[in-house]
Amino acid sequence: MYYYDSSYILVIIAAVITLAVQAYMTSTFNKYQQIVSKSGISAYEAAKRILAGSGITNVQIGHVDGNLTDHYAPTKKELNLSDATYSSRSIASIGVAAHECGHAIQDNKNMALLSFQMSIVPVVSFASKLSIPVILVGIVLGMMGLTQVGIILFATTLLYQLLTLPIEFNASNNAITVLREQGIMDESELYGVKKVLTAAALTYVAAAASTILQLLRFVMIASGSRRRN
Repeated sequence: MYYYDSSYILVIIAAVITLAVQAYMTSTFNKYQQIVSKSGISAYEAAKRILAGSGITNVQIGHVDGNLTDHYAPTKKELNLSDATYSSRSIASIGVAAHECGHAIQDNKNMALLSFQMSIVPVVSFASKLSIPVILVGIVLGMMGLTQVGIILFATTLLYQLLTLPIEFNASNNAITVLREQGIMDESELYGVKKVLTAAALTYVAAAASTILQLLRFVMIASGSRRRN
């Protein structure tokens, strides 16, 4: 006999959301990647200027492989720009670099939410790795208590992602502010930057939505297993 798991529809919905948002992000970035900034500076130069203008002297700007793998590492005080961004003079790349500078500004101001997020990384990492095996063992053995523990462990991933959202939006706001205040871009260019950063922010929203759907699926599977037992 074949068992139909209706919760698979949640997996499909999550996949569709993720792919749609990723496609939108890619198309938006590519569009504004073709527009060269009027300032004529590269993303690296923009980041250097933004950090200096913000009074941040303890952050190193590095270069990492990949496309849109840009990130700021608070513990190392490193702002890393990807291949697609580092030397580019486009408004998209400068916007991305400014966004990462926005995280450096948060760190420099000791943003409480960022500090808390960083402090729970080890716990979330451990819990997320352990959650799926615990859920599966609980379901197979019919141990509802163990399954519930696994679901709670998995929920820590959602907590981390929800904490990430305001941090990312704030970093984007910081980016727009410094680009405007330091005269790196005019309002017409900032319109494009806002489009790029909004598209990037949606990827975090999509990730959180996918996790919520996955969490709901686990709850549905656990409830079904309990009824059968």
